[in-house]
Formats: sequence, structure tokens, C-alpha cells
Amino acid sequence: MSYLSQIWQRFRNYAQGKKLTDKPQTNSVKAQTLFPSTKISQDLDKKPRYVQNNLQYSLFIQKLQKSLEEWGKPGNGLLSAQNEIVTAPKQRQFYEEIYDLLGHAALTPDIVEQVINLLIARKTFQPLLLFQRLEEFYRRWCQGEFLDAAPDNNLPQKKMLTLLAQNITIGLREVDIYTGLNVLILLLELHRYAQGRDELQQSINFYPSSQPDTESFFTSELLRIINYSDAIEIGNFTSIVGEFLKGGNFRGAYLGNANLTGANFSGANLSGAYLGDANLTGVNFTNANLSGANFGDANLSGANLQNANLSHADLSSANLSGANFSHTDLSRANLSHADISSANLKNAHLSHADLSSSNLKDANLNNANLSHAIVFGANLSEAKLSSVNLSHADLCRADLSGADLSRAILNGTNLSDTILFSTNLSDAILVAADLSYAKLNGAKLNYAKLNGAMFLGADLSGVDLSGVILNDADLSGVLLSEADLTGADLSYTMLFGTDLSYANLNKANLSGSNLSGALLNGADLSHTNLSYAILSNADVTEANLKEMTWGEKQQWETVRGLETALNVPELLKQELGLS
Repeated sequence: MSYLSQIWQRFRNYAQGKKLTDKPQTNSVKAQTLFPSTKISQDLDKKPRYVQNNLQYSLFIQKLQKSLEEWGKPGNGLLSAQNEIVTAPKQRQFYEEIYDLLGHAALTPDIVEQVINLLIARKTFQPLLLFQRLEEFYRRWCQGEFLDAAPDNNLPQKKMLTLLAQNITIGLREVDIYTGLNVLILLLELHRYAQGRDELQQSINFYPSSQPDTESFFTSELLRIINYSDAIEIGNFTSIVGEFLKGGNFRGAYLGNANLTGANFSGANLSGAYLGDANLTGVNFTNANLSGANFGDANLSGANLQNANLSHADLSSANLSGANFSHTDLSRANLSHADISSANLKNAHLSHADLSSSNLKDANLNNANLSHAIVFGANLSEAKLSSVNLSHADLCRADLSGADLSRAILNGTNLSDTILFSTNLSDAILVAADLSYAKLNGAKLNYAKLNGAMFLGADLSGVDLSGVILNDADLSGVLLSEADLTGADLSYTMLFGTDLSYANLNKANLSGSNLSGALLNGADLSHTNLSYAILSNADVTEANLKEMTWGEKQQWETVRGLETALNVPELLKQELGLS
């Protein structure tokens, strides 16, 4: 049987799922890399196959380095920057060499790094010509030109038959996919190399989905490659190319529904890209430019977006649980209805962002900037919000129960109808904040600054307000029964009809406040400053007035319960004619 006949016999047997009985067992290369990426031990006790693999590994690196150097030489009949004549046989030979060298398994980061370093060390390295020629191959490969060619001109088929003759079982698509993805890897690495050099930045700029704002721009080209690669096995694309995507240029690319689990996009440009419904679980987006990108309904759980630019990005209804947004720019981003539970947003920039109806339960937002953000109806229960900036944000109807807002800045913030059960707001700044109808049971507001704040219909009964600053605030009709207001500053505060029964107002400053109709029965007013306060129709039944301070022209005529008040100062008794 002739050599060619043997090849075709093997091809027929392979297509029928058979093996030749007189030949050794074949070796599958599916989902394998070219060589182990880890360094091989030199221990002599190791099996010989490791030494053989190590030798093949070194030989392949040398061969790839020499081929890339040869492919980048000018004047060899290939495409060039000088518009030299392209020789068809030379061009075909070039493409055949690519399939022959790169068509049986995937490149590894270790191999690529060593080859690039060897090329850089050589003075004859021509990165621009190499880039242009590999990019031309890549564009043709993307269009399926080589796979769809006639049998006598089909390079993937030729490579497959060569491998079959060597007892290596591999499918036609696998040969084509490995070749194209390996060329993609080399182009991505050349791009990353060039972007670190001023003289090459403009001339070597690789766009896997072609360059935006041009007639040839095909936004979903990379998506088609991903889906084509994953036809063999789900996740095949990212397992091969995922680590090489860092620093890449994917501006404006369409990647909707793409499976990119665990990919490395660190430092990449995905501004304006569409990744709606994509699986981006565990993806590395650190320092990436994602401004204006669309991640609607995407799965970014566990993704690392530290220091990324997500300004004006659409993350609505996305799964962001457990993601890392530390120091990330999310200004004016749309995060409405997103699941951001247990995410790290420490020091993140979220000013003017839309977080309405989002789930931020257990999230870490310490030191984050949410000024002017829309957080309407969001779930922030048990969230860490220490020292957060929420000035002028809209938190109406949000759930902040059990959250830590200590030292937070909430100037002019809308907290109306907000759930603040057991929320820690100690030392927080809430100047001119709106807490109307807020649920504050069990909350801690000690030493908070609430100047000019509004509490219409709020329930502050039993709340810790010790040392709080509430001067000029409006607490009319508010429930403050049994609240701890020790040492609080309530000067010139509106307390009209306020229920302060059994509240602790020891050493509080109520000077100039309006307590008309207030309920102070059973309250501790010892050492309290009531000078110039308006007390008409206030009820002080059984209140403790020990060493209380009052003004000379204080009007007590309509004050109720003075006869049963405790520890009324002697001078006040004399002034009022009490026995």
C-alpha cells in the first residue's frame, strides 16, 4: 500500500471511529497544550518521558522563534509595509507553515514568553512585518477561508492527515481552531509588546474584532471565534486564549452571551463593548477600561474589577455577587436591580450611579463615594458603609438594617421611609438629611451631626442619640420616648408636640428650642439647659429637673405636671410659688 493510500485508509478509519489493528494506540491531543508549561525536574530518577518532553519543549521554542523571525523578514515575497509584490506560492507556503507549526495543540504562556524574549534579543526581529502578515492570516482564518477550501488546497485537512499518519488522532476543526487561536495569541502578544514602545504604538494596534470606526469593523467577529472554539468543548476558548487577553483592544466589540469564564482582561480596553448576558464568572478586569460597556444581565460573580474604569457602564440586573470593585470608577454607572451582595466596593467611586432596587447585602462599601447616587429601594442590610460619602444621595425606602454607617457623610441625603433598624450611624454627618418616616428602632446615632435634619413621622424611641448634634433640626411630632439624648445638642430645635417621655436628656442643651406641647413626663432633665426654650403646654409630670438651667423670663404658666416633677430647683419653686 502506498504512503498516500495509508493516509487515506487511516482517515476513513478515523471517520468511522475505527483503529487499525496492526498499529499502536493513537494519542489524542484534544484540549492539550503543546508542552508542559511547568519546568521539568532534572532528577535522574524521573521517568525518561519527562526528559523527552523537556527536549521537545526546548526544540519547539527554538523552531517557533526561528519561524517568527523568518516570517517577519522583508523581501521574501510576502505582504510588507513597502507594498512589495506578493507571490502566491510564497503566500501559500507561509500559511502552510503556520498550520504545520501551530495546528496540533495550544501555545502556553511560558512558551510565548520565552519566544518573545528570544525575538527581542535578536537585532533582526521585525515586529511590524510579522504583525501585518499574521494579521492577514488571522482575518482570512476568521472568514473560514482555509477550512472551506477544496480538498487539494485545504491546509487544515493536510495537517490533519499528516498527524494521522503519525498515529495522532485529531479532528479537522481542532487543527483549524488550534492554528487560528495560536495566531490570535501571537497577535495579542505582539500588540502588548508594541504598546509598551512609543515607536510601535500607532503601527501595531491589534483589534480581534477589527478596528472600530472603519468600514471593515465587524463587532461580533471575536464572538464567532469564541463560539466556534467552544463547539469542541465548552470553555475551550478561554482555556487556550484566556490568559493572553490582558492588555488587548476590544473597544466596541460585541460579546453578548459569550462564555469567558476565568479570562484575563487586566489592562484591556473594552470601552463601549457589549457583554450583555455573558458568563464572566471569575474574570480578571483589573485596571481595564470598561467605560460605557454594557454588562446587562451578565454574570460577573467573583470577578476582579479592581481599579477598573466602569464609568457610564450598564450593569443593570447583572450578577456581581462577591465581585471585587475596590478603587473602581463606577461613576454614573447603571447598577439598578443588580445583585452586588457580598461584593467589595471599598474606596469605589459611585457618584451619580443608579443603584435603585439593587442587592448590596453584606457588601463592603467602606470609604466609597456614593454622592448623588440613586439607591432607591436598595437592600443594604448588614452592609459595611463606614466613612462612606452618601451626600445628596437618594436612599428613600432602602433597607439599611444592621448596616455600619459610622462616620458616614450623609449631608442632604434622602433617608425618608428608610429602614434603619439597628443601624450604626455613630459619628455620622447627616446635616440637612431627610429622615422623615424612617424606621430607626435600635439604631445608634450617638455623636452624629444632624443639624437641620428632618424627622417628620420618624420613630426614634429607644434610639441612642447621646452626644448628638440636632440644633436647628425639625423633630416635631417625632417619637423619642426612652431615647438616650445624654449630652445632646438640641438648641433651637423644633420639638413641637414631640414625645420625649422617659427620655434621657441629662446634660442636654435645649436652649432656644420649641417644646410647645412636648411630652416630657418621666424624662431625665437633670443638668439640662432649658434657657429661652418655649415650654407652653409641655408636660413634665414626674420628670427629673435636678440642677436644670432656665432663663429669667422663662414662661412656665402653661407647663403641666410641675407639681409632680422631681427635684425641682428651689429657686424655680420660689419663682412659681410652689410649696
